Amino acid sequence: MKPDYTLLDQTAQALGCPLRVDEPMARHTTFQIGGPADRFLTVENAAQLQGLLSCLRQAGIPYLVLGKGSNLLVSDKGIRGAVLHLGGDFKKVEVLPDGRTLRAGAGAPLASVCALARERSLTGLEFAWGIPGSAGGGAYMDAGAYGGEMRDVVSRVLHLGPDGTPGEARGEELCFGYRKSRYTGGEDIITAVEFTLQPGDPAAIAGKMEELMGRRKDKQPYDMPSAGSVFKRPQNGFAAALIEQCGLKGRRVGGAQVSEKHAGFIVNTGGATCQDVLELISIIQKTVEEQTGTRLECEVRVTGEE
Repeated sequence: MKPDYTLLDQTAQALGCPLRVDEPMARHTTFQIGGPADRFLTVENAAQLQGLLSCLRQAGIPYLVLGKGSNLLVSDKGIRGAVLHLGGDFKKVEVLPDGRTLRAGAGAPLASVCALARERSLTGLEFAWGIPGSAGGGAYMDAGAYGGEMRDVVSRVLHLGPDGTPGEARGEELCFGYRKSRYTGGEDIITAVEFTLQPGDPAAIAGKMEELMGRRKDKQPYDMPSAGSVFKRPQNGFAAALIEQCGLKGRRVGGAQVSEKHAGFIVNTGGATCQDVLELISIIQKTVEEQTGTRLECEVRVTGEE
């Protein structure tokens, strides 16, 4: 049963937030999978976000905050409640007065943050060039690649509590761990992330970014819809190697396929459903555990109506 959205619709209009009804989430995830969200709102500044949070709490409507929609698998039935898509101010990236700290809105693509770092000859973020997520999503899950992780460069995170109260966390308060942080599974909403970097040689920074992007395109299915790496790195090796060892490379369920280029990815070959992906994940986990004794843990976040 759908909640009563009258108050939310009125509040969104009063705040000037663009709103869509029954918006297909396949348009807003890198997997290009997902049924309709009851309400899809674009939020452009902190005041709008605070106003919407107050309304959602009052109306008892569940919500999901969305940046780039990577690392996310949405149910075929869609999302009951509201999706708050971070745009406007939340996509801005700036250099702070110290000259080596970048502040990025939570919805800013990591590509934008990396590009500004390169432009200002700041090193430390090269590993993130090509990660298809947002600054907020990266901090939320301690995203990483090629030996670097968000914990190496994130110095402070600004957030709003579920009641709209501003807050922040820095240093050890961020509780970074492998693919998790203090925000993972919590209710605080990341609004901005600060990255403290080091001065570097512009040619070396650009060269490293180009090298890593080349490696990504060479080894990963960069040209097909996916949610990135599906599984966390197990203690005894690499998920992709175990999956390939078990003969699962290229395995398909409907439109979902274990990438023939990189077995750690599941790709949408066209028309894949959430159910296709979930069935394929289950086959992979069962087969790998039976043949190797290792239980692969899913890294992709699954959300929506079951």
